[in-house]
Amino acid sequence: MTVHARSRPRVTASLLRRYITLMAIFTFVMFTAWAVAKQYLQAPPGDFEVRQGDILLSDRKYDEAIERFEAALATEPNHRGAMMGRAIAYLQSERYGEAEAAFSHLISFLQDNLEPDDVTGTAVLAGAHANRGILYDRTGRHEEALSDYIQALRIDEGAVEGPSVFHRILHGNTRPATIRKRAEYLAEQLSLPEDQRLLAVPEVDARQRMHKP
Repeated sequence: MTVHARSRPRVTASLLRRYITLMAIFTFVMFTAWAVAKQYLQAPPGDFEVRQGDILLSDRKYDEAIERFEAALATEPNHRGAMMGRAIAYLQSERYGEAEAAFSHLISFLQDNLEPDDVTGTAVLAGAHANRGILYDRTGRHEEALSDYIQALRIDEGAVEGPSVFHRILHGNTRPATIRKRAEYLAEQLSLPEDQRLLAVPEVDARQRMHKP
């Protein structure tokens, strides 16, 4: 009886510790689920699909990214992030006709609807011009590329000045080709006689990154 009586507190303490551990795990899981659900439910329409599309875009899964951006646009037809993401996915997958139409549509939409104090929208407009300029560059339409680069810099130079330090580390790109650098180079080359121009430099051009504010 004495041995049995002494063992009971140890068993009770063990059960209590297990109960506390399980409750802590349960609380953490439920809090995490609540936080995720709250973020999803309170996010503006289309944002969740755009975040999925952005992940797929960074993984170079362009067709899947386009599907996610189109799902966002089905929910919110004027979602600027979805319009930009889909246009970039078209460009990166070399669907140049669709990319040009998508960028041009986004530019027209923003020009017609952008409020003067919409800082994010202004950055998106600058990014759309910069990205369309890259498209024109890749397809040999260098005068149009220069025009778009200049327009992007006029609208919001800070939004298109180049990748962040994190982006450079992530992509191993320590010497990015900024829009300003490319515009200056194109302006210089286009001022030369046609037979002296060097408008495409593949090893430099490959460093250009898409802009998605």
